[in-house]
Amino acid sequence: MTESKPEHLVIKKLSTLIFAVAATMSFAAAATDVTGAGSSFVYPILSKWSATHAENTGDRINYQAIGSGGGIAQIKAGTVDFGASDKPLDSAELAEYQLGQFPSVIGGIVPVFTLDGVAPGALTLDGETLAAIFLGDVTTWDDPAIRALNPELALPTRKITVVHRSDGSGTSFNFTHYLSKVSAEWQRRVGEGTSVDWPVGVGGKGNDGVAAYVGRIQGSIGYVEYAYAVKNKLGFAALKNAAGAVVMPNGKSFQAAAATADWASAKDFNLILTHAAGADAWPITATSWIIMPKQAKDAERSKAVLGFFRWSLHHGQAHAEALDYVPLPASLVDRIEAYWAWQFAH
Repeated sequence: MTESKPEHLVIKKLSTLIFAVAATMSFAAAATDVTGAGSSFVYPILSKWSATHAENTGDRINYQAIGSGGGIAQIKAGTVDFGASDKPLDSAELAEYQLGQFPSVIGGIVPVFTLDGVAPGALTLDGETLAAIFLGDVTTWDDPAIRALNPELALPTRKITVVHRSDGSGTSFNFTHYLSKVSAEWQRRVGEGTSVDWPVGVGGKGNDGVAAYVGRIQGSIGYVEYAYAVKNKLGFAALKNAAGAVVMPNGKSFQAAAATADWASAKDFNLILTHAAGADAWPITATSWIIMPKQAKDAERSKAVLGFFRWSLHHGQAHAEALDYVPLPASLVDRIEAYWAWQFAH
């Protein structure tokens, strides 16, 4: 005969079970799901932050990396809780749509290529030559302009295939902004923007799309955020910077460019970091901004978004550094939080 358990033990276990279920239900009820869309530049770190934050709080971030242009369109339409863009909105645009913006992370955009016999970092380019390639004026890898920058390399007589973004892109904005600064011909014929009329090449959607094309096409060159170059094991070029020094893309050179920023003078954090001064500065360093409505339709979701980015700025910077983004300095984080206090009602 099986001995029955004392009644007080059964009640105690049942109470414990009820408490555990109630606690789980309470946690789920308290959790908030928010939506965001935009930049693929910021996606690697945003994905890491959101997964870690969800483990700690239960709040889930549903983020779609559809490109900065798409993110701007969706936040203007009010279909997401926040947008992410590597191109800042100007003051007039922010005022028209009653939006605010702040930096989330800083990183680097790198020229990437696939070329047999040329290792990552072995190829050197300057701004003029990079612009000439994307204009279609330099069409083979053994062009004299490329050879002059790489006298030690055995460059093949192979056609260059240019790969650019097909979607509205903040990565493209920063890339073309840089080319417009270093090449008068690029500025005259193409200019800068999230979408431009590319003179040559094939288009890929998102940083992933460009990386995929470059990885598959021998002799190709494109541009992506640095984490995509590393993840896809692509060749990348060193660049000659504003000081005339040849620099490699890495956290140190991105940090050197970021250190030149004067955020105190930038209204709504509208500051572009391309072609920064300094011997160690990477020339295509970029900021990714978060854009939110000043008066949110759902105050609870707006509060959850700011809570997520507060956690990211204070506790997620090690993750950013591990992915070769630049941790934002404490002085900038203080400015961002002060901006929140008077820009966003929650």
